Amino acid sequence: MAPIIAIVGRPNVGKSTLFNRLSRSGNALVDDRPGITRDRLYAPIMWDGASFTLVDTGGFEDLGQDPLQREVKAQVEKAVQEADRIIFMVDGRQGLVPGDEEMAGLLRRSQKKVYMAVNKIDGPEHDHLTHDFHALGVGVPYPVSAAHGYGVRPFMELLIKDLGLSEAEREDPDQIRVAVLGRPNTGKSSLINRILREERLVVSGMPGTTRDAVDALFHRGGREYLLVDTAGIRRKAKVSEKIDRFSMIKAIKSLDRCHVALILLDAGEGVSDQDARICGYAFEKGRGMVVTVNKWDLIKGDPRKRELLDQSIKRKLQFVSFAPRIHVSALTGERVMDLFGKIDAVFDQFSRRINTGRVNRAVQQIVEKHPPPRAGRGRLKFLYATQVRTRPPTFVLFVNRPEMVHFSYERFLVNQLRESLGLGLTPIQILFKRR
Repeated sequence: MAPIIAIVGRPNVGKSTLFNRLSRSGNALVDDRPGITRDRLYAPIMWDGASFTLVDTGGFEDLGQDPLQREVKAQVEKAVQEADRIIFMVDGRQGLVPGDEEMAGLLRRSQKKVYMAVNKIDGPEHDHLTHDFHALGVGVPYPVSAAHGYGVRPFMELLIKDLGLSEAEREDPDQIRVAVLGRPNTGKSSLINRILREERLVVSGMPGTTRDAVDALFHRGGREYLLVDTAGIRRKAKVSEKIDRFSMIKAIKSLDRCHVALILLDAGEGVSDQDARICGYAFEKGRGMVVTVNKWDLIKGDPRKRELLDQSIKRKLQFVSFAPRIHVSALTGERVMDLFGKIDAVFDQFSRRINTGRVNRAVQQIVEKHPPPRAGRGRLKFLYATQVRTRPPTFVLFVNRPEMVHFSYERFLVNQLRESLGLGLTPIQILFKRR
């Protein structure tokens, strides 16, 4: 899943104008009257090789009991919670006002990475208008003009710096981060204890024993692994206590930190819709995966149960068929240490960079063998391809008309590229861009 960048600020400071400029669209309504934007608007952005999701929000202000404004304010707060980085926009012509201070207070409490854009600065002769905004204490104010483009490029270069790198890559590029996820009571803590050969994590037969994401370092074969135990991810309808909601959110957020997710299934219970949902979370965030069937000792002697489990995995987890599978028993230790062979194989492909010549040859061969279907007038042409990022491997395909790429042909290209480039164990991402 691409990083999320939200634009926030008071009404009428130019958030939607910047959103339209960066997204090259007119999707956000722009008007001199404040309060035109009320809901969050999302747009996928590609800027100098970095891809992210941009979010436009309504104007943040406190108007007492106005129910509509309370809802807009709640939407802004949600956008701040889900964002990886935040553009805090203020009005340079109007200067510092109390509403900016209220917004800055919310951002300081969020502890998110904030980039302040002082808008309506049309040239360097007005740069001095940014000085007062230092008092807000949320970072350096940068002069920009969303309407005319002044200062936007240097501001964006700063904003997207190291955006393509995960938190793990920025902190320690050689460490392999592994999140252990699954439904409650599938044996996540037991598995980590078995790997560490000590009772580091509390284990109980009662679901919900683990409430927080717990880190444990492990060294094997000259490599360092960070194992992240997480709370069991329940169905939303089953989440009642507030602490359970936060535990579930932290479990899902652990995917942002990890390279490889071990998705634990309970061999005795088979594959549920919730198991598929958890795989979906990891898939959407573009994480490497190892499908780990725990409690294998319960069914390994029963051919009928093994066959039923195999069929349900193929049926419900077909969309992550690239992920290797392993059967283990945290209780007996069977094949537990074999997990690291799978983790290493996935991580190596997840981190692999393919040279541009090889990528172009692969795309050319795929398209020549299976041309894209015609849709209306004109024909989709593939001009050039290159890899722009790793973890997961991400490729930009330059075409004449990106809007002509059908989702089914995109899925076909992903599967073919994975096979052609030796990336059969990792998710890959493709972005289409007009040359």
